[in-house]
Amino acid sequence: MHASSKLASIIAGIATAAALLSMPAHAKPRADAVQWKDGTTTLSGYLVWDDASAAKRPGLLMVPNWYGVNAAAVAKAKMIAGTDYVILLADMYGKSVPPGDAKAALAAVQPFYADRAAMQRRVGAAWTALQANKGKAPIDPARLGAIGFCFGGSAVLDLARSGVVPSLGIVTFHAGLHPGDSAKAKSIHARLLVLNGADDQGAWKDTEPFFAELRASGSDWQFVNFGGAVHCFTEVGENSPGCRYDARTAGRAYRMMHAFFDAASAKQ
Repeated sequence: MHASSKLASIIAGIATAAALLSMPAHAKPRADAVQWKDGTTTLSGYLVWDDASAAKRPGLLMVPNWYGVNAAAVAKAKMIAGTDYVILLADMYGKSVPPGDAKAALAAVQPFYADRAAMQRRVGAAWTALQANKGKAPIDPARLGAIGFCFGGSAVLDLARSGVVPSLGIVTFHAGLHPGDSAKAKSIHARLLVLNGADDQGAWKDTEPFFAELRASGSDWQFVNFGGAVHCFTEVGENSPGCRYDARTAGRAYRMMHAFFDAASAKQ
């Protein structure tokens, strides 16, 4: 399948999967381009929300998988936002064209995994951008959270490691766990919901060190392993042995995310 045909298939699949989140028929999703900076690097992304209502709602930073801000990521952000959230879909690369294949994506993420301070600085700039754009969309600044997928999950975990404490917490989906310096674990104060596949082989080696890091942090965290799920379980269109979309698991994970953020909102 050509790349363009695969992307079209993925976007169509995401639209179908929107039923998992019960998006109402009257929804009017929009995606407005926004820009911000990390030092001298210009980043770009989208503010995504349903403008059928002007009601204030939680704001979520969303860092997508290693393919970055492409059409599939925008479609996914619209599905998740529904009428419940305003999402800032964040660019981590600072390039006008996101990686087009796995080889390019690997090359794009490797510098961040090699330099965790750079990762934290870049995702921190996106977090600041979410707050700075509260006047452009109906964001309730008292209710902010972050979500991330695959590489994006690693990024928002590093947001927590940088000491940022979103009022609603942070949720990751099939994230690379990449435990940090255990001596710095006390900097983690954010509430965390980490949603992984029990058969995600890439996460196995990091699970126990990650648990040790979180125990040392004393933070409020939950880790969920979905039986039978491998990496990429929310990524519509992925279907390889180690990276496969799983509609049932994705539905369960999104419902857990909603419950996690709803519980935090109720305490505001």
